[in-house]
Amino acid sequence: MKLHTTATQQYQTVTGYDDNAVEINAVRYQHSLLVLPETAPVAWPVASFDTLAAEHFAVIDATVPDVVILGTGQRQRFVHPRLTIALTARRIGVECMDNKAACRTYNILMAEGRKVALALIFETSTDPVQPQ
Repeated sequence: MKLHTTATQQYQTVTGYDDNAVEINAVRYQHSLLVLPETAPVAWPVASFDTLAAEHFAVIDATVPDVVILGTGQRQRFVHPRLTIALTARRIGVECMDNKAACRTYNILMAEGRKVALALIFETSTDPVQPQ
């Protein structure tokens, strides 16, 4: 079978994921991340879903997306509307889903040419590592 290149190869594409990480163009990331189709992924300083603040969404708002796909970790959780009010006021939708569904949805929307932002939360431990 002959394979053809697609227009999505020039963009930031999710090429793999599991419970603890995501691959963007075959580069593995194990921390919370903000991904946009036309720019390199950047670390998103969110340690857990429970620590989300309006400032985290201000970073996303600055990228001027059409829609935000929020990956809330291993399970779907819904963000409080007060955190996304600035996005909502500008008619930018925020869709919450688990990370795996978020990755799949991002790839579909990105391939359709949408200006989509993927914000993934990977929980990080704040406890110091105990020697064994």
